[in-house]
Amino acid sequence: MHDLRARQGGTEMILPTKNIPTDQALLVIAGQVLLQLERPATVTSAWERFSRWREANNMPSFVPFWWFSLAVDVLYAMGSVEYSDGLLRRQNAA
Repeated sequence: MHDLRARQGGTEMILPTKNIPTDQALLVIAGQVLLQLERPATVTSAWERFSRWREANNMPSFVPFWWFSLAVDVLYAMGSVEYSDGLLRRQNAA
């Protein structure tokens, strides 16, 4: 398994690099999470949908919950999701 720890300096965990394969880069994971939010979901159900989707699509590596959570944080920071009333929701593009 590849090392998913953040490295000093910036984008090493957000974009694919020689140390972070494409299927584990936060930006890719965030896109996959966004696919699971066609309808609002609790964090738990979004995690379950995401995990099932990766398995169904033969993704080669396991993504731990904390990495999924960082991807949700990236989406929130980009204004792509909101969290209210216990549900994650996609934000509409302006």
